[in-house]
Amino acid sequence: MFIANNWKEYDVIDTSKGEKLESWGGYLLVRPDPQVIWDTPKKEYGWKHMNGHYHRSSKGGGEWEFFDLPQQWSINYELPINKTLTFNLKPFSFKHTGLFPEQAANWDWFSQLIYNKKKENPDKEIKVLNLFAYTGGATLAAAAAGAKVTHVDASKGMVNWAKENAASSGLSDAPIRWLVDDCVKFVEREIRRGNKYDAIIMDPPSYGRGPKGEIWKIEESIHNLVKICMQILNDKPLFFLINSYTTGLQPAVLTYLLRTELKDVLDKNPKAFVDSQEVGLPVSSNGLVLPCGASGRFQNA
Repeated sequence: MFIANNWKEYDVIDTSKGEKLESWGGYLLVRPDPQVIWDTPKKEYGWKHMNGHYHRSSKGGGEWEFFDLPQQWSINYELPINKTLTFNLKPFSFKHTGLFPEQAANWDWFSQLIYNKKKENPDKEIKVLNLFAYTGGATLAAAAAGAKVTHVDASKGMVNWAKENAASSGLSDAPIRWLVDDCVKFVEREIRRGNKYDAIIMDPPSYGRGPKGEIWKIEESIHNLVKICMQILNDKPLFFLINSYTTGLQPAVLTYLLRTELKDVLDKNPKAFVDSQEVGLPVSSNGLVLPCGASGRFQNA
C-alpha cells in the first residue's frame, strides 16, 4: 500500500460508523467515508468537539454543519525535496475541503523522480501533463520539483482555486499552464499539434461532466484515455500515474492498463516497471490504515 504518512498538519484521528474524524491544521472535521463499515467506540475527544460535520442525506448528497470554523484556512505539506506546499481549504459541496491528503504519497514519489532527473541534467526540460487536476496538489508538487506543468480541469472554479494554492506556495511564477478544458478533447488536440510530454498524471472522477456537458464514466472511458495519451508521451517517458477512487478499478486493473499500453517502453528498458497498490492514510488512534482508493504507477528507471 502507498501510505501518505508524512503529514504534519493533517491527521485521520479515528474512524467509526461510516465516518472519519480528521484534524486539518487543528480544525476537527467529521466527514462520511464509505470504506468505514465498522462500528467501533467513538472515544476520541474530537467526536464531541468537532468544528464541522458533514451529514449525509438518505436522499443523496448532504450538508455541512459548522461549529466555530473559518470560511477558509490553510495547511502546509513538506515534500521530500525540501519544498513546502500550502493549500487553501474551504468546506464545499459533497463533503469536500479542496484537497485529497492521501495523494501526498504520490506527490512524494514523483517530485523526487523529477528532482533527481533535473539534478542529473539541470538544462533538461521535464514536461508534465496533469489531467483532472482539481485544486492542483499534483501540479504544485511537480512544479516545485522543477517540471513545466500543463494543468487541465473542466471546472473554472477548481482551476482558479489551484492558482490560489500556487500563489500561497510561492509558485505564481512557476512554468504552469492553466487550462479549463475537457481532458479527452484536450489530449486529442495535443495529438494533432504533435506536442509531447515526459510524464502524465490523471486523477479522473468516477463520474463527471465536461464544460459543455460531456459525460464521463470512468469504467467506460479510462482505457481509451490512457490509449490516446500514449500518443503524446515521449519515447522515454519518466512516469505515468493513474489514480482511482472507484472500487471496480482495483490495483491489478490499473497494472493491466499500464502494462498493456506501455508494453513497448517496458520491453525496451528492463529497469522500467509498473507498481499499482491501494492508497491509504494512517489512523492515529489505533495505528491502522484507512484505504482511500488505488494508484497505478509506471516508472522508467
